[in-house]
Amino acid sequence: MIEQSQSINVSDVDTLAQELATIQQTGAKRIALLGSRHVPLTHQHLIEMMSYALVLSGNRIITSGATGTNSAAIRGAMRADANMLTVILPQSLERQPLESRQQLEKVMHLVENAKNDQMSLAEASAVCNQEIVSRCQQLICFAFHDSRTLLQTCQEAEDQRKIVTLFYLD
Repeated sequence: MIEQSQSINVSDVDTLAQELATIQQTGAKRIALLGSRHVPLTHQHLIEMMSYALVLSGNRIITSGATGTNSAAIRGAMRADANMLTVILPQSLERQPLESRQQLEKVMHLVENAKNDQMSLAEASAVCNQEIVSRCQQLICFAFHDSRTLLQTCQEAEDQRKIVTLFYLD
């Protein structure tokens, strides 16, 4: 019999234990849904249905206010139960595009970050994503392989031992 020596990384065991605990958790979770603004309509419909189903099964959705993925997540959550949705904006509501503002004005739990209005949108989005990750137990992200801010957010979530599900759109 050939014996192979394998070293067990404690951090990997901790991560697996956290994933198992999250999977087995029967109560509601705080799930962040983030992703690219540039998502085809068919993908947006799938994201909306996912958000809708997650809320119907008792989960709280946390997202941001951009078009594309986040807008679809908002639509789905609002359709299921508007009280189970929190939207955290990277900047003030006034800095959001008109089409986003109309949807966001209907959100009950809206967090504005006017203090970030002087930052570029990319910088404010990175800060906003950090806040969203800090509030969630699980992150579901829809990104392209070159979506630096979103991929960095996923890495930060993993570093915080959050469950991360990353869907690539390309």
